[in-house]
Amino acid sequence: MPEVKVAHLSKRFGDNAVLRDISFTIADGEFFTLLGPSGCGKSTTLACIAGLEQPTSGSIAVGAATFVDAGTFVPPEGRNLGMVFQSYALWPHMTVAQNLAMPLKIRKVDRREQDTLITEALGKVGLAELRDRYPHQLSGGQQQRVALARALVYSPGVLLLDEPLSNLDAKLRDQARAWLKRLQTELGITTVYVTHDQEEALALSDRIAVMSKGDMVQIGAPEEIYERPATAEVAAFVGRCNFLTGTATGPREVRLDCTGQAVAVPGTAVTAGTRVTVAIRPERLEILPPGRTAPADVNVLTAQVLTSSYVGARHEYDLRLGDHVSEAETSRPGLAGEVTLVAEPAAFLLYPTTDALPQDVEALITIAQ
Repeated sequence: MPEVKVAHLSKRFGDNAVLRDISFTIADGEFFTLLGPSGCGKSTTLACIAGLEQPTSGSIAVGAATFVDAGTFVPPEGRNLGMVFQSYALWPHMTVAQNLAMPLKIRKVDRREQDTLITEALGKVGLAELRDRYPHQLSGGQQQRVALARALVYSPGVLLLDEPLSNLDAKLRDQARAWLKRLQTELGITTVYVTHDQEEALALSDRIAVMSKGDMVQIGAPEEIYERPATAEVAAFVGRCNFLTGTATGPREVRLDCTGQAVAVPGTAVTAGTRVTVAIRPERLEILPPGRTAPADVNVLTAQVLTSSYVGARHEYDLRLGDHVSEAETSRPGLAGEVTLVAEPAAFLLYPTTDALPQDVEALITIAQ
């Protein structure tokens, strides 16, 4: 399977810059995910790779073939790429087999070979026995598999998936996600996947590219994106995260605005007096059991329990941390009054306050135990 190279890709619609100087390389056989909120440019990037949009500038190459460059634009039918749309785009008046036959007819594949390829593709997705049914006779999950089989039937060099699981309900989406990952691993096909679902991206991907407002903010393995987000915006979007502002009182110490307490923050040293944002993941915080003394080498925060909710596997709490109303999760019921939160200094991330957070992110403390 070929690698995909995108270099200095830009796309404008009139005065609106949708993509700004995007560059990345996808390795042969890699599952590469474009992740970001609506309007960040991820689907436009996929459309440019597919040939459904023509970039304003930049280049796109798959293996030895250049699809986009100065003076070069190969149309979609000349790219040998498989694509699955969010809506699946199945023809309702055609059977499953007839849907799969269409891209083969366009490529002038012999009728006998068509039947063989259709049977093989449906076998890959576990739907061989449904070849004569119509889309309306299939469940949402089955329609999604038919769309994927249609994208695979002509052995594309690269598979492009534009939020293919978003129309499924939560439980079916989890099942389809596990199945899709197994299939991609078995086929070894280079895959470019678009989603706004952070959990989906973390579970499926070899690497993730986080996008925001037309920019590529960070590219890395799922663990790197989650544990070492390059910016506070990435930390806010990928998983749940708590943010507290403060002032550096030493090279690796911050005094928090909300409580006046100091916390140790390892990593890049900052100058005393610098305004900073401290971030920490929920599961890295722990509620100290009553009567137990906090170890000397951890950060300690004091919070007040406001309300609690039982949600099955855990209890969720609203807390007040200084002048901030906060949220928390724990498996322990019945917490009330004042609680002590502890965390290893290595769990805290440090960002300059100029690294703006999304407007809907407040300084919250969330705890998962």
